[in-house]
Amino acid sequence: MFLEQALKQTVDLSKPLRVLDLCAAPGGKSTHLQSLISKDSLLVANEVIRQRVNILKDNLIKWGGDNVIVSNNDPKNFENLKGFFDVIVVDAPCSGSGLFRRDEEAIEEWSQNNVMLCSQRQQRILANVLPALKEDGVLVYSTCSYSPEEDEEILDWLSQEFSLSNCRLQTKPDWMITEVSTSNNNYGYRFWPHLAKGEGFFLAAFKNNAGEDFRQKTKTIMKPATKQLLPIVSKWVDAKGMELIQVNESIYAWPESLYNDFDVLVQHLRVIYSGTLLGVPMHQKLVPDHALAMSTHLSEDVEKSSLDYENAIAYLQRENFVSTSVKPGWQIAASQTFPLGWMNVLPNRINNYYPKGLRILKKEN
Repeated sequence: MFLEQALKQTVDLSKPLRVLDLCAAPGGKSTHLQSLISKDSLLVANEVIRQRVNILKDNLIKWGGDNVIVSNNDPKNFENLKGFFDVIVVDAPCSGSGLFRRDEEAIEEWSQNNVMLCSQRQQRILANVLPALKEDGVLVYSTCSYSPEEDEEILDWLSQEFSLSNCRLQTKPDWMITEVSTSNNNYGYRFWPHLAKGEGFFLAAFKNNAGEDFRQKTKTIMKPATKQLLPIVSKWVDAKGMELIQVNESIYAWPESLYNDFDVLVQHLRVIYSGTLLGVPMHQKLVPDHALAMSTHLSEDVEKSSLDYENAIAYLQRENFVSTSVKPGWQIAASQTFPLGWMNVLPNRINNYYPKGLRILKKEN
């Protein structure tokens, strides 16, 4: 929520922006960023730890937007994208003292040596990614640590080593946020869990005074295939303003306005997911993907069947269920008009296509 305030006070969110969430998993900040930026803006949600990328991708798919790329890269991989981003959010890995109240393991793992290691790592992360921030771009830095070495001292290091100006943010007294200042007159904002609702947190914002403007030097490598693929997907998706791309056996939809940006990022980053995955063509027909069911581009002509509570839970558990209220064929399983995913209703059964990795494992008593 305070990330939203930091952006509203430093960035014009009505304009098209290129935004990087560098340390994004599991995706809470990324989904909120996607809700804040305009439809013509681009969000790159990156996670360096490969095992955490899938949950990040799944959470962004649930949000239904198409102006997102999910990547799996080290911060150093962004150095070649000089001046590309208008906003970079670095919710840096830290010693975790802000999580003591909810996570006993964080207490056991904490040490002063770990604080110093985290501080050094935070400096490396920031130094590697800052070349990708354009002039007048905004850096938002945050941790879930109370340690000055990871908070105030990082702010002073940033202002000393880079052409960055600290942004003082406005807060309200009833938010119970503690404003702190450093010896170099940098301001940060600390959340103490006995004052503000939530866990321990620290955030600060900077404006870049000496970045570059990105210059595209490479040719496009992804060729749109809209004309060939449109007959296959036309009954499933509203493709207005979209370019259809075939990657191996899968069809993706990219926003036309972001096509060049997507293409540049595919060339420079390890992209895990981009735009909206529509599905896989088979025998000139589309087997739709779960992402299409969540997408805002799902065609209004696609059949939707609203399930009662019992059947909706069974669907989300990926269990077999019987409903006499649904029509035959591929359709959206919905709960109170909200799409849950795909099902294919056959004469003698209902094939449940809810993703196995997302299914509810806990059974109700």
